[in-house]
Amino acid sequence: MKTLLTRLPRFIRHALFAGAAAGMLASCSTLNYYTQAAQGQLELLSDARPIDDWLADPATNTSLRHRLETARQIRLFAVQKMGLPDNGSYKNYAALKRQYVLWNVVATPELSLKPLQWCFPVAGCVNYRGYYNKADAQAYAKELRDQGRDVEVGGVSAYSTLGWFSDPLISTFINYPDAELARLIFHELAHQVVYVPGDSRFNESFASAVEEAGVEMWLEKFGNPAMRDAYERYSVRRKGFLELLLKYRRELERAYAAPVGDEDKRIAKARLFLALKDEYQVLKANWGGYAGYDRFFAEPLSNAHLASIATYNDYVPAFRAMLRRDKDFRTFYKEVTQLSKRDKAERTAALKVFDAAAPGGPVMVQRTNAAMP
Repeated sequence: MKTLLTRLPRFIRHALFAGAAAGMLASCSTLNYYTQAAQGQLELLSDARPIDDWLADPATNTSLRHRLETARQIRLFAVQKMGLPDNGSYKNYAALKRQYVLWNVVATPELSLKPLQWCFPVAGCVNYRGYYNKADAQAYAKELRDQGRDVEVGGVSAYSTLGWFSDPLISTFINYPDAELARLIFHELAHQVVYVPGDSRFNESFASAVEEAGVEMWLEKFGNPAMRDAYERYSVRRKGFLELLLKYRRELERAYAAPVGDEDKRIAKARLFLALKDEYQVLKANWGGYAGYDRFFAEPLSNAHLASIATYNDYVPAFRAMLRRDKDFRTFYKEVTQLSKRDKAERTAALKVFDAAAPGGPVMVQRTNAAMP
């Protein structure tokens, strides 16, 4: 730990241990959580090396060289054409020896889709706890299950530190197809422009609007027909899968609100989760057997699987209308920044004005991404 700490600037060390110190005011378990979060972030930053170092290293294979060069071009586009932050983020690369950078634990009551919340100094209150070690995540999940909770442990490929640290490119997502990699980088950099603690709908809608507009521009400049077709297929599959989850979330909400006993609700719950699995197989067949979402079903389905599904794109049409009016990303960011300083009711009212003038479109949904404390 001491070796890792001495390799980082003093302000980073202070910021990381501020979280751990906050945990001391609560309990030993909270302190342990903050300690693993600080250690995990330290190790990630320590493992990351500048892209130029990787490109100069003879041991770097051709495929990784291409991915790093592509990521660098995407980041440059984000800064020059989209006005996104030009800081240390995505200038370094970390090769991890694991499938995910961290694992999120989500939990709900047995007969409710309302997730437990955890509050952190930077990210505000969120519906998950992130662990850099899968075994630690599973151990905490077991504690929650022993309390009668429904629990999901889900791997996370990328997250944002909201500009507190220089987020690196990571092996967990560097091999995404070009347009999907661009989408991720645009989205996460947008969180560094504006982030309102405790208002995920505002934050995610803003970042998604920036992401959508950015990918459209990026594909126009750098895309080819094959790339555009691939991204369209990805978008259709993503939309279809998430709409399927939202459908069964609504069905479960109705079942839990029904004026019947708990045992009847448990029977309805089991039936709906079986139906969800069956309908997913139909959807998968329509995709030609695409299995990219099979990992969602790796654990037995529970309320927690659907608790983190939210209509985070609710305000995307409003933000896109605002961007069209401003005709410039930097002007748009200034306006959104001012909007973010107003209270939630005022923000919502202002966005509804833009939403009323926006073209109609399907509501998109997505699972929550992590913003680590």
